[in-house]
This record gives sequence, structure tokens and C-alpha cells, in this order.
Amino acid sequence: RHGLRPNVDCFHTDEPHELTVVVELPGVDPASLELFVGERTLVIAGERGRPRVDGAVYQQMELEYGAFKRQVRLSEDVDPERATARYDRGMLTVTLPIVDRPPPAPGRVTIAVSRA
Repeated sequence: RHGLRPNVDCFHTDEPHELTVVVELPGVDPASLELFVGERTLVIAGERGRPRVDGAVYQQMELEYGAFKRQVRLSEDVDPERATARYDRGMLTVTLPIVDRPPPAPGRVTIAVSRA
């Protein structure tokens, strides 16, 4: 593997009728995240930077750093205008209300991330 590829869970519920996407992002500044929805796809982009340690000589390097971009195919039509995103203890939770008919195509809708 090359670069950071965050793990993702995606599930839907009937009450309330919505899709939920949970992304594992420890060490990522939520202010650096970009989320947008378009054509049944949720895109999550950001970067986890390697902390600078003056004089460090690494013996082992397993943690992944760098820019990332994950695209999650959505199984149902959603209302991106009512979507919410919350970042808490390294986990990003995006909630997308499901709609019966796809909303008019506004193009790409950005979702703001709040901290819990």
C-alpha cells in the first residue's frame, strides 16, 4: 500500500430513513477534511501529516501519512442539502437522509464537518 487509505463502514436505517458512513481518521485535523456528494457518491478527502521530530532516526515506520481521497458509492438516493458530518475522537460520521426520488442535480454539494 502507498499512502493513507482510511477504513469505511456504511449502513442504512429505516427509522430514521438514512445512510450513515463512518470513516476512521485518527490524527487527521477535521478542518483539513473536504466532503462532498454528487451522483450517488460521497467523496472524503484530506491529509494526515507526519509529525516533525527534530533529530529523529526511525527504526520502524508503519503508520501511514499523506493525502487521501475515498469515494463511497451510495446505494440509494440521498438529500445532500440535509447531510450532516461529525468528527469525534478520530471517527468521522456522515449522515445522509434517503429520499424516494433523486433531488434535482445541483452538481456537487459540500458538507461541513462539526466537532462533537
